[in-house]
Amino acid sequence: MLENQICVVTGASRGIGRGIAEELGRHGATVVVNYRSSEAAAHEVADRIDEAGGEAVPLQADVSDQDEVDAMAERVGELYGSADVLVNNAGITIDKKFENMTKEDWETVMDVNLGGVFNATNAFFEDIKAADEGRLVNISSVVGQQGNYGQANYAATKSGLFGFTRTLALELASTGSTANCVAPGFVETDMLDDVPERVQQKILDRIPLNRFATVDDVAGIVRFLASEDSGYMTGQVMAVNGGMEW
Repeated sequence: MLENQICVVTGASRGIGRGIAEELGRHGATVVVNYRSSEAAAHEVADRIDEAGGEAVPLQADVSDQDEVDAMAERVGELYGSADVLVNNAGITIDKKFENMTKEDWETVMDVNLGGVFNATNAFFEDIKAADEGRLVNISSVVGQQGNYGQANYAATKSGLFGFTRTLALELASTGSTANCVAPGFVETDMLDDVPERVQQKILDRIPLNRFATVDDVAGIVRFLASEDSGYMTGQVMAVNGGMEW
């Protein structure tokens, strides 16, 4: 259980982030539901957690903006003193073949998917270090392991999280806090809904379990990594991909 744990989840208003926030709330955590622009959706997530007997607060911050993230961290400090768990989930895609990809396409994805992880981790690093069971959980992707057609920018950011996680694990180890990474396969979200059916079938043909992941498949792993049960695991990449090779 996660009672008395203050958990910050970035990009928590939809998709995987929403599932993670609700899962942590169901298991007793107080959840900071971060969002960039989807205010109504973030409030809905927080309300669902509250209605289920948990506690949650929606806080706005664009993770690519250090000042906004610092302001969010300051507000968390005012409300709760400090955070125990940070889940770096926020991410975007701008998919194009590399020959058609602009520098702006590259930098925009980098600024959110890697820059946002730096900004949020920077803002909450001292909290995680000081926590009795500090947890840093970074959400990567099977695309970071395998690459994917038309996703050079996204794949590079998600691959970069592996080295970042491993390094932070080494630097946090002396404090007893941990850093781990989750690399989901293809998950049933609105992002997958936008993929043409014929492409979805090609992806399914590569998944030994012959189904896409659900949000709950991923959220359960994150909840484990956020809990005391994972205390002797750090610097690891958890592949939640239905058996896909990488």
